[in-house]
Amino acid sequence: MDPLLLSRIQFAANISFHILFPAITISLGWVLLYFKLQYNRTGEHAWMRAYFTFVKVFALSFALGVVSGVTMSFQFGTNWPGFMEKVGNIAGPLLAYEVLTAFFLEAVFLGIMLFGFRRVSNRVHTLATFLVAFGTTMSAFWILALNSWMHTPAGFEMRDGVAYPTSWFEIVFNPSFPWRLVHMLLASGLTAAFLVAGFSALRYVLGDRSASMWKALKTGVALGAILIPLQIFAGDQHGLNTLEHQPAKVAAMEANWETRGNVPLVLFAIPDEDARENRFEIAVPNVASIILKHSPSGVVPGLNDFEGEHPPVAPVFYAFRIMVGVGMAMLLISWTAAFYLFRRKVLPNWVAYSLVPMGLSGWVAVLAGWYVTEIGRQPWLVTGVLRTGEAVGPVSGGQVALSLAGYLALYAVLLFVYLGVLVYMAVKASKEGDEEPDPAVKDRPLDQPVEAEA
Repeated sequence: MDPLLLSRIQFAANISFHILFPAITISLGWVLLYFKLQYNRTGEHAWMRAYFTFVKVFALSFALGVVSGVTMSFQFGTNWPGFMEKVGNIAGPLLAYEVLTAFFLEAVFLGIMLFGFRRVSNRVHTLATFLVAFGTTMSAFWILALNSWMHTPAGFEMRDGVAYPTSWFEIVFNPSFPWRLVHMLLASGLTAAFLVAGFSALRYVLGDRSASMWKALKTGVALGAILIPLQIFAGDQHGLNTLEHQPAKVAAMEANWETRGNVPLVLFAIPDEDARENRFEIAVPNVASIILKHSPSGVVPGLNDFEGEHPPVAPVFYAFRIMVGVGMAMLLISWTAAFYLFRRKVLPNWVAYSLVPMGLSGWVAVLAGWYVTEIGRQPWLVTGVLRTGEAVGPVSGGQVALSLAGYLALYAVLLFVYLGVLVYMAVKASKEGDEEPDPAVKDRPLDQPVEAEA
């Protein structure tokens, strides 16, 4: 058993599970802040009902994200010691900044969001919601700064085989960071939007017609409809940035073997790396050149220029098409639902039923996009600095296989339980409708706390 391959699979499994939950919480915190501000503005308790429903989803997601994140950090020492040995002077501080400026902020004020509505003033409760939302975004900022630096390293020098920072500004704001950050924040926004919409649509299917359900549903649909065109634009710009700095990745995304102009957009194919060609190819002439070079005759790099130095083609090629396909489904369904909700003032059953499975569409798109990003960087762990094979630790294949089996079993159980709890929450919320979150706050002034019961 190859310890390098197994270590890569184990880390991929861990980060695949972990990223599901930050993808929700990064933006769901801002959705909760919107619910709270709407309550402050209108005094309608349906907004607080929506808030209390989804703050539980936020807390559950945050808890699983923390647990899986801690497990992932252990692997830097057990499976990938070469990573910290070579670039720890840069990776270590960035990870520490994330903990100091983001994680503590979220952990401290999440308790006020969950339990402090009756114990602190409304302004303090609103401030806590803002700080948690801000903390999730700061967390994404630092993690993506490190991840982007691994793709397009800058602001450092090598001394005796170890990377030392020379400019923290260049390290953080490396060439791929701005578009990667925007792309991920929008992806998180879409993940949260479709989760809120799908969760609320499930309540609708179960017979709930309460005001809190409608408010959450419209919020999710409107947010998704607004963000998906922005994501399409940001994704295009991120792709152009990748073409400039990581051309081999783009060549794998397009399964383009020869550097040439008039490159077709391959809709489907079976890339054959041994024969250096695509089998059963279905393509649209010139479109890849138009997208990447904004000209039908634009020259696009081919994989044959990077032989031995390009990522595995098939995983990158298929993952990219899954991401784009899910994005197109998001566009179609969110705009259709928005048309019926905001123009027709109705929600046909077929639209509601289509929104329910789309509640997890953000997860599929995020995972596919993450695979494109991370597999597309191979064979490098830090581009031009550290190869993946150079960072693996002296662990046996059997040890990694045993821990991998344990991880997979545990993650499968946790994911099943998580989804089961979400369904339980939706069923419970559909039965409760617009019951007051707490009868004691019905006539509460917005800027004054309510005394807790003895």
